[in-house]
Amino acid sequence: MKRLAALILTAALALSVMTGCAQKTSGAVATDGSTSMEKVIGALGEAFEAHDSSVTFTYNPTGSGSGIQAVLEGRCDIGLSSRHLKAEESAQGLTGTVLAYDGIAVIVGPDNPVSDLDVDTIAKIFTGEIANWKDVGGHDAEIVLIGREAGSGTRNGFESITGTEGSCQYRQELTSTGDVITAVSQNPDAIGYASLASVKDTVRAVTVGGVAPSEDTVKDGSYAIQRPFILVTKADAPLSEAAQKFFDFVTSPDAAELISNAGAVAAG
Repeated sequence: MKRLAALILTAALALSVMTGCAQKTSGAVATDGSTSMEKVIGALGEAFEAHDSSVTFTYNPTGSGSGIQAVLEGRCDIGLSSRHLKAEESAQGLTGTVLAYDGIAVIVGPDNPVSDLDVDTIAKIFTGEIANWKDVGGHDAEIVLIGREAGSGTRNGFESITGTEGSCQYRQELTSTGDVITAVSQNPDAIGYASLASVKDTVRAVTVGGVAPSEDTVKDGSYAIQRPFILVTKADAPLSEAAQKFFDFVTSPDAAELISNAGAVAAG
């Protein structure tokens, strides 16, 4: 009899633990995609978990193209893209919701004397038509072009705005925003581009046509090189309860300050 009572007590305790765990975590939301969105989505994810401790949040920084593919294949709840969806992606049943807008900063080393370039000159630099810094007011040195890999939302945004699609003469094509910043910071003759929200003091953003990249100039449209941050979902498949909670939270007016503090401009 005592043994039976002990077994019943053990079973009851196990059920209690399981129930407690279920109450603590009722679901998870997985995001995947743009490395440029890391600061924004990280801040939103942290705030969301603080807001609703029953849901866990994860972010996999794989790049915009990979994030879009992850949604298609059902490997994540919400994809993250720093470019608009292409027609063929939308045709596969995907929907893009603009979360925020981000400036793409054109970056050089901190000791580079060149401080301003217009869009046309930037295009000529990246296509190789201008190959020496002395031709744009800098030192007599070959310009080293650093860019992102094919499929990157940052690359797509930069090349579409500057009209350089398929024509950039990159010395290096790197797989993350952080890698581009590091490469430019370590080479005094390098130039690259990166999400404004990710720019560190190891590099310097040049003004474009006399306009510095900032939240205000992105918001008023005066900064020429900017692109959207997109939440990618399946049009014909409802989100899980946890993922819908996260989606509603990050697109609410309350998230605008978090997005701003992370260096981007809320779409709402």
